[in-house]
Amino acid sequence: MRRMVQIAVLLALIPGAAAPSFSQTTPNLQTYFKDYIRLSDDQIAVIRSGRAVAKTLPSRIPDEIFVFGAIYINAPPESYLKFSHDFDRLRKMSGYLAIGEFSNPPRLSDLKDFKFDTEDIKDLKNCKPGDCEIQMPASAIEEVHRLVNWSDPNAEAEVDQLLQQKVIDRVLAYQRDGNSVLGIYNDRRNPTQVPQQFKYMLSYSRALPRYLPDFYNYLLTYPSGRPENMEDSFYWAKVKFGLKPTLRVIHVVTMRGENPAEPAYAIAEKQLYSSHYFQTALDLTFCVRDASGPNATGFYLIKTMGSEQAGLTGFKGSILRKVATDRSASSLEKSLATIKNLLER
Repeated sequence: MRRMVQIAVLLALIPGAAAPSFSQTTPNLQTYFKDYIRLSDDQIAVIRSGRAVAKTLPSRIPDEIFVFGAIYINAPPESYLKFSHDFDRLRKMSGYLAIGEFSNPPRLSDLKDFKFDTEDIKDLKNCKPGDCEIQMPASAIEEVHRLVNWSDPNAEAEVDQLLQQKVIDRVLAYQRDGNSVLGIYNDRRNPTQVPQQFKYMLSYSRALPRYLPDFYNYLLTYPSGRPENMEDSFYWAKVKFGLKPTLRVIHVVTMRGENPAEPAYAIAEKQLYSSHYFQTALDLTFCVRDASGPNATGFYLIKTMGSEQAGLTGFKGSILRKVATDRSASSLEKSLATIKNLLER
């Protein structure tokens, strides 16, 4: 129970798969809020008044968790873009143990602080495919056992060097070949096919391919066919939000709206790797300019966050899922209110 409650805290800060119904010609948040998210008139009024609303969305399978949140912010949407890329700010947050951007192209020196903690390294020593405390492909588990001299006093440093090189190789391969290289996690009895799981998660949304087809297609076909109004960046983080330290690698796709009918910005944060908990995760953020009048200067910040993880099935799993989703929505609501206060200040 405690483990799943802790997961809920992290969920509010990582990733989603539903997306706003932004028509290319007639943006209609009212239609999106009511028809896609099933918000009440009162909830929509709360958002328009500048207060945050968050709720969990229906899932197709128990392993999925989707959370929606929105708030109106009286500031230009460019302020959020700057906020979201402020790594100095993130480094000061209590949940972040370390964070860093990848160079272009990625270099091994980018990962000097990307390290397992001592407990994880002890777990790695006993890892085997189908029974491991760390999410890894079977080939990586076997390579660790083959290359690391566990009796060496410098075994931890050997593990970290191997880990960092594997991450660089993985990111470079992903930048070359896209989703196909994301591979399989063999840490549990039932392997996780990451590319297929990501595609399934992205298929949750009917609105995204319909109203932002280029954005949707690029998330699936990366690196081919990048539109001119999109940018790619990569970062890694070591996070701990009441959980054991978790290493994550993230691909960020930022789309800049080309006309007033589109969101000012659409940002996808796609998990390429996580050492614990989340098999797949995707965070979608949309900054929609206020079109209520010529003097309107604010925007609607809309977030949909989703993840897939094991352990949420059966009677016990359903109870854990309820706790996790409730806390995720509550945490997202508080996070949106904090962002509003910071940007409006």
